Amino acid sequence: MTVNAETHAGGNTWRHLPAAQQPDWPDQEALRDVIAELESYPPLVFAGECDQLRERLGAVARGEAFLLQGGDCAEAFDAVSAEHIRNKLKTLLQMGAVLTYAGSVPVVKVGRIAGQYSKPRSKPTETRDGVTLPTYRGDSVNGFEFTEAARIPDPQRLKRMYHASAATLNLVRAFTTGGYADLRQVHAWNQDFVKSSPSGQRYEALAREIDRAMNFMNACGVDPEEFRTVEFYSSHEALVLDYESALTRVDSRTGNLYDVSGHMLWIGERTRQLDHAHIEFASRIRNPIGVKLGPTTTAEDALTLIERLDPEREPGRLTFITRMGADKIRDKLPELVDKVTAAGAQVAWICDPMHGNTFEAASGHKTRRFDDVLDEVKGFFEVHKGLGTHPGGIHVELTGDDVTECVGGGDEIFVDDLHQRYETACDPRLNRSQSLDLAFLVAEMYRDQ
Repeated sequence: MTVNAETHAGGNTWRHLPAAQQPDWPDQEALRDVIAELESYPPLVFAGECDQLRERLGAVARGEAFLLQGGDCAEAFDAVSAEHIRNKLKTLLQMGAVLTYAGSVPVVKVGRIAGQYSKPRSKPTETRDGVTLPTYRGDSVNGFEFTEAARIPDPQRLKRMYHASAATLNLVRAFTTGGYADLRQVHAWNQDFVKSSPSGQRYEALAREIDRAMNFMNACGVDPEEFRTVEFYSSHEALVLDYESALTRVDSRTGNLYDVSGHMLWIGERTRQLDHAHIEFASRIRNPIGVKLGPTTTAEDALTLIERLDPEREPGRLTFITRMGADKIRDKLPELVDKVTAAGAQVAWICDPMHGNTFEAASGHKTRRFDDVLDEVKGFFEVHKGLGTHPGGIHVELTGDDVTECVGGGDEIFVDDLHQRYETACDPRLNRSQSLDLAFLVAEMYRDQ
């Protein structure tokens, strides 16, 4: 990948269209300098890896695999440490082991990681004690501190996002290929956790079963390479188009455009306007593309998105990530799935049970009830079972740390506990125990399909 997209015909067709949720950069010359520098940087991922993920997601779309996509609501520059990254990865690996073994299904593992530094916001400004400042749009744009200096959008942060993403990806690659992800490590992933948590103890029992199965295979002379490493892909919301476009390259093998900032990019509920820049940008790149669909999505919207983003009807190209809310999923989803299926499109259907179930606790903390998260997933499975279609996966905001941001779960967190370790910069995340609880329950639902 040697040619930048801007020099390639069709590489910047989005620029003449309206683009929602973009930063109001005060210094355009500084922005141009940063973009020029980013255009000279090496790719963070390779086109061949994106193609491989597209193949894996094709299996999800055909009903042959399950997608586990998870990670932070918004990554932070000060959380690019080995411990933070390992804890997130460990949680996803544990969830993947549960789903693979207990659900008897191949699991495609995709992190909301190494690029999830930008956030759409419902309002452009925030007011506290009579002071109004620009809203926090993620570390890629401005600072979380409520000061005028921190909240001014700074294009230099786009370079920091690139370097933080590179450091994160480097460590993830090392963990997933260097022995840490070896299935023989299923106990080691759990040592600090099993004593204190009901879900940890349940996981440990499953790990013993996996051990016995692997010992049996070893005794039979079977020791596949797949047990030693794990395929793990990166994804993020393609929100700040100046950054995504600067990291779009022409693949020297095919002449196609790829956004090399991540393997899979998704377009959010707030930026999926059919005649706007984000959909146009996504239509030009060959990465696997996701689109978030909220409760206002019509079947016509979904079919038009397929025409724009997957005109060849290629399994694995397009993933619909539904985020309806537990109270709406059973009413809103059936028509979408039914009409998309009738149109002959093979998209992967994924459930995001987080974003439709947020509320504000009396303490002022934004939170989610674990029971609501679980109920939306149940509704998702019920709809697909009723239609004879494949529930393709889950998309969750989670952390490997013992935070107190969502209420409920087996190791129950109460509303009065939220203040103890409420560490998210934006949306509440499931902690490690809640994430494992969810994985076990999803595995049971999958088996019941």
